[in-house]
Amino acid sequence: MHEDGDTAGEGGDWAEQILERAKARSSGESIPEQPPEPEPPAAQDDQPEASDIPALAPSDPPEGHSRRPSLATVENPNPDEADDPVDEFVPFADAYERAEGRPAADVFGDDQQLPPHLALEPSPATDLDLGIPGTAAGAARGILEWVGVIIGALVVALLVKQFLFAAYYIPSPSMQPTLSDGDRIVVNKLSYRLHEVNRGDVVVFRRSDPDPEGINDLIKRVIALPGETVEVLDGKVYVNGGMLIEPYLAPATRNSTGGFPMLPPGCIGDRDSINRCTVPDDHVFVMGDNRGNSKDSRFFGPVAESDIVGRAFLRVWPLGDLGRL
Repeated sequence: MHEDGDTAGEGGDWAEQILERAKARSSGESIPEQPPEPEPPAAQDDQPEASDIPALAPSDPPEGHSRRPSLATVENPNPDEADDPVDEFVPFADAYERAEGRPAADVFGDDQQLPPHLALEPSPATDLDLGIPGTAAGAARGILEWVGVIIGALVVALLVKQFLFAAYYIPSPSMQPTLSDGDRIVVNKLSYRLHEVNRGDVVVFRRSDPDPEGINDLIKRVIALPGETVEVLDGKVYVNGGMLIEPYLAPATRNSTGGFPMLPPGCIGDRDSINRCTVPDDHVFVMGDNRGNSKDSRFFGPVAESDIVGRAFLRVWPLGDLGRL
């Protein structure tokens, strides 16, 4: 009701203004100027007013357009037959024959070996061998690996023992106090391939007259080198006329070295002087540190350098005495 009243009022004012203008013109009076009505804002040239755009009916899309994309379909060649269920599997050969109207064997052969991207028929489940060994094969392989490791370790140990190092057991007290009965030592076999034998070295050598029932590897200390003269006087050892200082001996035995019972075999010297021996070339004169209980070069003569196995350089047992020699 309120809106209708406002509209009627506006219409009456407009009519009265028309009548006043008409009367003024007939009587010759001037017509009052009306304020110009505001011009509407200029519309953009490229954008028509919304009222000029025709509305599209929902059922009448523009020509050439649609509300959703159209799907390409194939007309059912056999309309009398019911469509195949969605979840029913259709072999490729049958689908091809229905669509093309000719046997698939004419195109793909009798065996119908289709390309991978066309092979729609699922293949039957088959066992696939991934090369993973079974329990028995794994156990056999583990045994072979361990056998290989053990054989390799044995080969390495034999090579090391033959050419590099060897372990020895001290069976007598002839080297006391340096080595005691029951000690275990390591001998370096490469030492004398790299340098000459030195005075004071503790060496392991083979006896020139092997004893089938005895010990044929002996350990002694080098006292004199090739060409030197060894002499024992008053319990002291002299080399080329000079007294040898021997700190490795026990203090109580440093002046108690026994002489030669006879001129040792292999010595160069005068038979009348049994306590003097000149060492021949490629030989060394050896003695035990326990002079009163050692059979050494005073008895069996100088030792050929070719009979030396190597230099004893490390005591490994007992652990409390572990150290270099």
